[in-house]
Amino acid sequence: MQRPIVTDERFLSVASEPAADTDEDRLVAVDLADTLAAHADSCVGMAANMIGERKRIIVFHDELTGRNMTMFNPRIVAHDGEYRTEEGCLSLAGMRPVVRYERITVTYASRRFRELTATFEGFTAQIIQHEIDHCDGILI
Repeated sequence: MQRPIVTDERFLSVASEPAADTDEDRLVAVDLADTLAAHADSCVGMAANMIGERKRIIVFHDELTGRNMTMFNPRIVAHDGEYRTEEGCLSLAGMRPVVRYERITVTYASRRFRELTATFEGFTAQIIQHEIDHCDGILI
């Protein structure tokens, strides 16, 4: 189900809690994916706090596969290729400067809560970093 986008900076600046292997958190992921799909013309990634859920769940468009991907409890375990850029956000007005990394390695849980580790590059890596910032309560 598509949900409204949260724009309250006080809410967004609180770090999210770990997601659990529950039907409730899987439904949050489904709603997050539905909401991202509804905003596909202007958004390539979302974190659960953007739809009012303080859970470490992200959904993003993976350029490599051309599909949206869901991660539970993502964390960056390695990175390289630092660069500076500007990003916008569906939850926040305007563009803001940020530091990102060209390549990142992320450990996360799949929809079946299997722990996985994967490396991402380029724009997909940038999207993931943005969404993990959301999970950490970091406003860009």
